[in-house]
Amino acid sequence: MPREAVAKARSLQDSATTRLAKFFPSATPVRIPVHLTRVAPGEVFDENTVIEFGTQKEVLFCSALPLEFADRLRVENADGSLRAEAHVVALQYNGQRTAVAARFTHPVANWIIKA
Repeated sequence: MPREAVAKARSLQDSATTRLAKFFPSATPVRIPVHLTRVAPGEVFDENTVIEFGTQKEVLFCSALPLEFADRLRVENADGSLRAEAHVVALQYNGQRTAVAARFTHPVANWIIKA
C-alpha cells in the first residue's frame, strides 16, 4: 500500500469524529453530505458538512460553526430525503473544527441506520 494511502487511513482513524464515535457503540461509518443550520433566536449559522457516522438516533460530523451542548440544529441532505431537527449531545473540540454528535428530536422514518 502506498505511503499516502496509509497516512490517509491513519488520519481518518485518528480524526476527532472517529474518536467521538467510540462513545456511540452502534455508530456506523457513513458519508452523507448535508446542509446544517443552527437554530437560535435572532441568529442563523449554517454550513455544508458530511455526516461521518450515524446511529438510529444520532448523527456525527465535523463543524466549524460555534456550537454548544444542547444547541438545536436542522439537518438536510440535497434531495430532501433527510430533513430533521436534532440537538447537540456531545462535542469534541479539535482546533478550528469540532466533532459533533447530535440526537434527532423525533424518530426519522427515512433514516438509513436501523437498530
